Amino acid sequence: MLDTTGKCAVVTGASRGIGQAIALRFVEGGYKVWAIARSEEGLEKLARSAGSQIHPLPIDLSKPDQVVAGARLIAQAGAPDVLVNNAGVTKSSPLTQLALEDFEGVMAVNLTAAFLLCRELLPKMAEAKRGRVINIASTAGVKGFKFGAAYCTSKHALVGLTRALAIEFAGQGVTINAICPGWIDTDMLRNLSRSIAEENQRAPEAVLEAFRRLNPMQKFIALHDVAELAWFLASPHAATVTGSVYMMDAGETA
Repeated sequence: MLDTTGKCAVVTGASRGIGQAIALRFVEGGYKVWAIARSEEGLEKLARSAGSQIHPLPIDLSKPDQVVAGARLIAQAGAPDVLVNNAGVTKSSPLTQLALEDFEGVMAVNLTAAFLLCRELLPKMAEAKRGRVINIASTAGVKGFKFGAAYCTSKHALVGLTRALAIEFAGQGVTINAICPGWIDTDMLRNLSRSIAEENQRAPEAVLEAFRRLNPMQKFIALHDVAELAWFLASPHAATVTGSVYMMDAGETA
């Protein structure tokens, strides 16, 4: 059994979906978890269910000043052992209807927040000669999707950030990897399904079913599977794994 005494993880987008599953997995493994999300209510609910190992930190990740302030608050308590950049938003829109404000909003949460957290916390990890960064990207980080210019751009850039930082911090006791999940039945996907359904005069459940059939296994990816992969990447067993991009997509990009 791994000794996780005194270990600390930072997880963004922790109030629901993938982030919540990862936060709970690390709590189960004995970590203290800084749980970051915009929803104070969601974080409080998570803390009530997971106990004192969850430290809620409400941050609007679209606001760079809040991200930096939050990172510096975390750093005051010492270098975290794990940073999971999971928070993400999406916007489905034809290019000609994609407002700059919406494009920049997606980039702010999906990319800029991850960059800022890495910039503030990675040097602390390197100084301590230990650390794991796990970026939750997407199949949209390695392929294109129609009407997904903002989301695909942000996730491709997150994969690029992962690879660049892995090289920069190689040999300093820190690894940086990315997980690219396929379609997961989360609030984000259901909101996207409703948006597409409205645009195309279809039933939201029919759109959701179409998403499920987009991979060869015709299955949604399980939240706990993503959490287990993150747990592995944070473990000593992955000490020489860095700069890797793990596809968890039921064969979608095979």
